Amino acid sequence: MNYSAFEISEMIGGSISNPSSVSINHVSTDSRSVQNSASTIFFALSSKSRNGHDFIPDLISKGVKTFVVSVEYKIKDNTVTYIKISNTLQGLQQFAAAHRAKYEIPVIGITGSYGKTMVKEWLYQLLSPEYTICRSPKSFNSQIGVPLSVLLLNKSNNLAIFEAGISKVGEMEQLRKIINPTIGVLTKMGEAHQSGFESDEQKLIE
Repeated sequence: MNYSAFEISEMIGGSISNPSSVSINHVSTDSRSVQNSASTIFFALSSKSRNGHDFIPDLISKGVKTFVVSVEYKIKDNTVTYIKISNTLQGLQQFAAAHRAKYEIPVIGITGSYGKTMVKEWLYQLLSPEYTICRSPKSFNSQIGVPLSVLLLNKSNNLAIFEAGISKVGEMEQLRKIINPTIGVLTKMGEAHQSGFESDEQKLIE
């Protein structure tokens, strides 16, 4: 991955302040796992328990220069770039979908109540002798994990394998847009995340 902050802003429909010429090669949503800080873009995601904007000052001190925010956030530092968007999670997902669209390769999407990671790793072991594969790290199959996985795609890959997990109605359509699979695998239906659905049929349709 190699984008400028301006290119990313265009891809997600954000408004950019103080754009720089820094090449963005890494994406992070977790301040604890930032590496190669100068070339990282940090998406400040918010949840009921945590606000990603709270970690920006510490990340700036560690050398991160580019942030996607959902509120007016300015620290007086001429080397820092901010991209403002109304919803940072949606911005992350839009970025991943736009990145995925650049690759015309076979993409396997795996879903089901159980066994997604096992099947992904099994397929990777079987196919890796013949393909250069991009795959979901660990069990990255959520609304955050899927875009982070897809953003690992690079020019050396000629096959990708991604997991997609859901917990309520409407989530799979968003993940489908990001993964845009050419091959689909359904592992097994079960009771996992049943509380988010009115019936087994509704879950199967999703």
